Amino acid sequence: MDDFNFNFPSTLVLGMQAEFCFEEYLKRSPFFELLASNIQIQGENETLGELDYIVLNKSTQLISHIELACKFYLFDANISAPQEAKWIGPNRKDSLFDKLEKIRLKQFPMIRKPETIQTLQAHNVEIPTEQELCLKAFLFIPKSIEVQDFPTNYQECIVGRWMNLIDFEKEDPLAQYAIPSKKEWLLPVDKIESWHSFSEIHSMVSEQLEIKKSPLLYKKTKYGLERLFVVWW
Repeated sequence: MDDFNFNFPSTLVLGMQAEFCFEEYLKRSPFFELLASNIQIQGENETLGELDYIVLNKSTQLISHIELACKFYLFDANISAPQEAKWIGPNRKDSLFDKLEKIRLKQFPMIRKPETIQTLQAHNVEIPTEQELCLKAFLFIPKSIEVQDFPTNYQECIVGRWMNLIDFEKEDPLAQYAIPSKKEWLLPVDKIESWHSFSEIHSMVSEQLEIKKSPLLYKKTKYGLERLFVVWW
């Protein structure tokens, strides 16, 4: 994947950026053949949903339906619920548990609906015999918890920490900070060009927290780059 030109779709919203990148991967992968993507399934009066990708696994010769999700979650140990429900969106509007349940109860069962079968036949695409979820997760944990406290598959996705404003005010005042727009969340940190002093970023963060928005920040020191969320809750 390193030997071809790739223009990152910076003007698209984050979810569509992830879809574009994943589809480009499938098109160039020696392991899969992309048969169809973003197939709308229409019911009699409404859209029932969408199938993200239908692929042929070249090694097994099996047809697979792949659902893609790209999510940013923060771990809240104070939530009394299953482990997956403790991973929540930055503004507490969703959770890993909610996403997995939607896939299990809505997205995956859709493959068996008559409307889906008819749509795939109309596209000359074989009915998938297996289904998979590709979840690209960016996980953030509080400073009070160690990365090693999580299962290995979670550890591999932990990319930063989260904190409230009081704790943020204890951060390095000599560091440089950036507050990327959501469209920039998938860019490598070293591609961010607009950096601010601590006093400047503190003012910008405070404005976001006042309207109950938890901003993602990048922190740059001589020791390297860090990602962190500052939360309003």
